[in-house]
Amino acid sequence: MEVYENENDQMEAVKRFFAENGKALVVGVVLGIGALVGWRYWNGHQDDSMREASLAYQNVTSAVKADQPQTLEAVEKFAANNKNTYGALAALELAQQFVDKNELDKAATQLQNGLSSTKDANMQALINLRLARVQIQQKQADAALKTLDSVKGEGWVAMVADLRGEALLSKGDKQGARDAWSKGSQTNASPALREMMQMKINNLSS
Repeated sequence: MEVYENENDQMEAVKRFFAENGKALVVGVVLGIGALVGWRYWNGHQDDSMREASLAYQNVTSAVKADQPQTLEAVEKFAANNKNTYGALAALELAQQFVDKNELDKAATQLQNGLSSTKDANMQALINLRLARVQIQQKQADAALKTLDSVKGEGWVAMVADLRGEALLSKGDKQGARDAWSKGSQTNASPALREMMQMKINNLSS
């Protein structure tokens, strides 16, 4: 898996993939949920449904604006009615809008909904990273640490370590934060992310 500097980069990559891949998306979803044996049952109906979901997702998210409640309502309705990867992507988009408005409880709710909409491990990891960040902002460090424990995969290690350090520091555990950031800075993360964690370590000593 490609290693990204942060979850924003990962989200943009995921959104580009789902926007650019048509029929291949259906095959990818089948593989992602471990239903390879039943691939032949994904006939034209499912194919059409996913294309329709893709188009609807692009339509509602391209128009969403935080200062226009009707556009947020449209995305909320789409996310609630699409229990698939597009619904999860819509929940991510909503969560970001709510974070920008400092409505953290609503953001957390959307991210939880997004988790229930997808079985894809990478998508779940991305959503959990966002959820952990929101929980840290809500001063729910223990909840954030628990959320981070559910993120698996080598490509996420550095981002998990960075957020783990933030959560531990918010609890007053400077040594724990130092250990998390030290671990993260020794991974194959991007140079920018490694440098940022090293700066955080240095700031603990200042």
